[in-house]
Amino acid sequence: MANKPVTAIIVGAGHRAMAYADFSLKYPEKLKIVGVADLDKHRQKMVSEKFGFSEEFCFDSAEELAKVPKFADAVINGTMDEQHVETSIPLLEKGYDMLLEKPFAVNVEELERLIEVVKRNNNKVMICHVLRYTPFYSEIKKRILNGEIGKVVNIQTIENVSYHHLSTSFVRGKWANSEKCHTTMLLAKCCHDLDIMMWLMGEDKPVSVSSVGSKMQFTPENAPKESGTRCLVDCPRVDFCDFSAKRLYLDHPNEWTVYVWRDLEDVENPTDEQRRELLTHSDYGRCIFKCDNDIVDHQSVLVNFKSGATGTHNMVGGSPEPLRTIRVIGTKGEIYGEFEKGIIELRKQNPAKERYFEKEIIDLSYISGEGHSGGDERLTEDFVNFQRGESHSVSCTSIYDSVPGHKVIFLADKSREQGGELVHINL
Repeated sequence: MANKPVTAIIVGAGHRAMAYADFSLKYPEKLKIVGVADLDKHRQKMVSEKFGFSEEFCFDSAEELAKVPKFADAVINGTMDEQHVETSIPLLEKGYDMLLEKPFAVNVEELERLIEVVKRNNNKVMICHVLRYTPFYSEIKKRILNGEIGKVVNIQTIENVSYHHLSTSFVRGKWANSEKCHTTMLLAKCCHDLDIMMWLMGEDKPVSVSSVGSKMQFTPENAPKESGTRCLVDCPRVDFCDFSAKRLYLDHPNEWTVYVWRDLEDVENPTDEQRRELLTHSDYGRCIFKCDNDIVDHQSVLVNFKSGATGTHNMVGGSPEPLRTIRVIGTKGEIYGEFEKGIIELRKQNPAKERYFEKEIIDLSYISGEGHSGGDERLTEDFVNFQRGESHSVSCTSIYDSVPGHKVIFLADKSREQGGELVHINL
């Protein structure tokens, strides 16, 4: 097995699955893509041509794929969040191992159902918590494991979601309405952040959580009086509103390709007129204040751990630029960092030093790479090693490792719905 590439089938040939599958083009001796299951015939053709397999190995769904004899080692499941469990179970029952995009379930019932199937079939399932594989978070984990700040007392994480991302994905887009996408803002956007918190805490497990948050920015009540219902159809503010579909999308046609321009994917070199026509009727052309969004645009989470340590996460939507920050305070020092800048500050207690501490600046900004600073590639390579039963990194996230972070999110949202009530966590 070690001398042969792991063979894999793409299920849901979206942006994330393709990012992992591209590893096979660079390292064909490690991974080989041999099939695809996707409802979109255009995507089937694109994937089969890109990775060099015949129509015989193209399927319209995971269910169709599960009906034929098993012909690969694993599946790369990049379907939509609410489809993860229903598409995974028939393939896990068939004996496939799996690289599964996060979140792997959208509620506690789904989580427990999927875990039961994995246990019964003894599948190797790894969850795509790709931030664990970035140089930034890997360095923080290494420093904590080395004992450089002592025992962790508190972790503070913040995710500022930019106004253009918030409006595109979580107000106009496919994660805007929890009844349609079956996920909350915390689950869709902050699954990485809560996973990082659980990962950095190691064996110290969460025991309770409370949370508050609301939707207060993009509501009909906040719409300017003269605004229309569609930016390019009936709105006089189209040329100066910060959330205008013209200014966000038409003026930046190469941005948001996998979201706003999804319906033009099969058009080679779409024109400005084609894009404009699409926005006159697509969800992305709606007035930002008059959509059917129901998710929160800001939320705070407080987690209590078994040791008595605490963790907080704040998701704040609407900032000018995206930014993730983290501060980990221990009994001997602290770590502070800004993810996008790739800069970490390590401060250690030292009474002999001026101001009673010594500081080390860890500059990771020079590290480049496609997909989360090379995290996509490192994750896929770790999956290959995990699938083969070989040595893998400390970042490797089996489905069992991913359970605490998911449960914290599910119960944090339950707490939010109950006005911030403390909810206990059973693991």
